[in-house]
Amino acid sequence: MKELTDIFLNGQDIGYLILFLMSLLITLVTGPVLIPWLHRLKFGQQILEDGPKWHKKKSGTPTMGGIMFIIAVTVGTVVAIAVKKDIKLLIMLLITLGFGLIGFIDDYVKVVKKRNMGLTASQKFLLQAVLSFIYILVLKFTGNLTSEIIIPFMERTIEMPWWLYFVFVMFVVCGTVNAVNLTDGLDGLAAGITVIVSLFFAFAAVMTEDKSAAYLAICIAGGCIGFLFFNKYPARVFMGDTGSLFLGGAISVLAVGLEMPLILVIAGFVYLFETLSVIMQVASFKLTGKRIFKMSPIHHHFEMCGWKETKIVCVFSAVTLILCIIAFLAIVPYVTAH
Repeated sequence: MKELTDIFLNGQDIGYLILFLMSLLITLVTGPVLIPWLHRLKFGQQILEDGPKWHKKKSGTPTMGGIMFIIAVTVGTVVAIAVKKDIKLLIMLLITLGFGLIGFIDDYVKVVKKRNMGLTASQKFLLQAVLSFIYILVLKFTGNLTSEIIIPFMERTIEMPWWLYFVFVMFVVCGTVNAVNLTDGLDGLAAGITVIVSLFFAFAAVMTEDKSAAYLAICIAGGCIGFLFFNKYPARVFMGDTGSLFLGGAISVLAVGLEMPLILVIAGFVYLFETLSVIMQVASFKLTGKRIFKMSPIHHHFEMCGWKETKIVCVFSAVTLILCIIAFLAIVPYVTAH
């Protein structure tokens, strides 16, 4: 393990701490300004009829609160870009902001245009697919991406044909973005899990000497921790699709930029299982007329079983922490070999 120790020691950079604190503090300062403003604009969340009945009391809680950590992450990464002249980080930030913009449009349609479902599923998927394609294309032609993928618990990577790699990564990116969006159903759940996953990617980036990814990941972690002060139970504000699509975009571009989409399956398995629970529920009902879960996504199932929101968030976060430790062990063979 000496090689890993050397990597951490040699990779220490006060800039990481500065960016983390900057994102954290900007979010904390922005919240008390943004939340009353959202109240005045009457940008309240409308609770869907098919959700748990007790969620009705949350109706009217300001949404689009993700703007506060989007501002924080943008400021932090722009500082890093300006200091390091980091083109890859700029690309990652712009694509992540693009996903946030899709979420903002979706929230705008829901809140301002009073269309509770927002953009249609096909509209969101098309925009996400185009954005993910642009991300891969730009990274490829700027020399910041190969078609190699790190294999968990192995010392090597596999190289995919570019056409297959494009299809695979677009699937990973779109899937991750929507999975994070589905996870954002309880106070503090999506933000809490994303803190852990982004910190994992920050460590992974340092280990693989990818400072671009490390800067973005550490800013995401700081922004999400700051947001939890306002979003923990009982939430004073929701991140909305503006925030959840931004976070999903950030996690997916980190995974792709670090050549770790397969590692994301481990570290971000809670995101994945939220999606799988919906797919399983719909498929089972259409094929057999029966439901597997009391309600989907899976966090609502546990609510219907009598678990409190805070318990679900704590358990899901603990599971994510364990999975991120496993993911860390999964990349050790590759890091030590390179």
